[in-house]
Amino acid sequence: MAKRHLKVTGDLGRVVFMEYDLRNTPSLEESVRHSDIVYNLVGRDYPTKNFDLEDVNVEGAERIAEAVAKYDIDRFIHMSSYNADKNSPSAFYRTKGQGEEVVRSIFPETTIVRPAPVFGFEDKLLHKLAGQANLFTSNRMQERFRPVHSIDIGSALAVMAEDDSTAGETYELYGPKEYSMAEIAAMVDREIIKHRRHINLPPRVLKRLSEWYNKLIWWSQTCADKVEREFIDQKVDPKAKTFKDLGIEPANIANYTFHYLQSYRSSSFYDLPPATEREKREEKKYLHVIDDQ
Repeated sequence: MAKRHLKVTGDLGRVVFMEYDLRNTPSLEESVRHSDIVYNLVGRDYPTKNFDLEDVNVEGAERIAEAVAKYDIDRFIHMSSYNADKNSPSAFYRTKGQGEEVVRSIFPETTIVRPAPVFGFEDKLLHKLAGQANLFTSNRMQERFRPVHSIDIGSALAVMAEDDSTAGETYELYGPKEYSMAEIAAMVDREIIKHRRHINLPPRVLKRLSEWYNKLIWWSQTCADKVEREFIDQKVDPKAKTFKDLGIEPANIANYTFHYLQSYRSSSFYDLPPATEREKREEKKYLHVIDDQ
């Protein structure tokens, strides 16, 4: 049921789902054996009672790479993450770095993709900031990164499929401008014409709170490792290739907030158009003073 909406993205019979289990090697082999190219988009940024981060990002990636190598698939594209580093203090970044080494050791022609935090429909960036559940933070939202558009990521993956020269390369895919989480949150507040409150807690307290919170609900809101990641800025590997090498100009998140966040506005402001560039320039000329008396 969770995946049936993807059926309509292709013509009749073009999108075919195959059941697999990440711990069941024969099911993985059956899924890839007739393929010309395999994209590994399986990943997890929080642990569950059934799978921890190493189970998915390292061991799962290893089994998929072994299946690809066994049937001599022409191309294998592995989705990793920005800041992937086997020596990172974050378990997510650490397992992503370990996963990259494992798949490259098994299938040297693997193309590795490291996307920055992604924005788009149903993303975990803009929609998280616009929602009411994102209440607690730990680093005063000072984490800095270069958000990237989901459409640009899709375009890059499509180019990689057609260009064999991308085999064996590593790509860092990120947006044109760096922001702090606080700057993006302010951008979101302006767009939805509401103010979302964020309460800063010490990391030790928030980590314990997140562990307790996850025991009460079945869906993911936060975890101790996400708190750790709030203190790690995005670092770009200078040796990796980028959108420029694929002939793609990445989009700036500031140009898409209205498109993705309009539904969070109240009915009073729903049809209010986004500010024009001229209005934005005029706004900067004035100092607004709010009298609460």
